[in-house]
Amino acid sequence: MKTSTKKIALMVPVLAVVAGCIPSPRELETTPVQVQTPKGVVTCQLYRQDRVDWDRAIDFPATKMSVPEADAYCQQEGQRRLKR
Repeated sequence: MKTSTKKIALMVPVLAVVAGCIPSPRELETTPVQVQTPKGVVTCQLYRQDRVDWDRAIDFPATKMSVPEADAYCQQEGQRRLKR
C-alpha cells in the first residue's frame, strides 16, 4: 500500500469518530417561537442559547417577506435572547 493510501485509510475512522461528536442542529432545537413583525408573525426555530448562526424561520407570511428577511427576524430574536 502506498504511503498516501495508508494515511487516508487511517484518517477515515478518525474523521468518523470526530464527526460523531459534533451534534447536528436538530439535536439543539428549542421549542419554536413566534415573533411579531410589522409584516406579520414569523415562527422561528432557534437552536443554541449561546449562538444564533443556525436560527431560521420555519413559517412566515411568504407574500409579504422573503426567506432571508424572515431568517433575519429569527436571528434578531436569537440575539435578543442571548443578551438576556
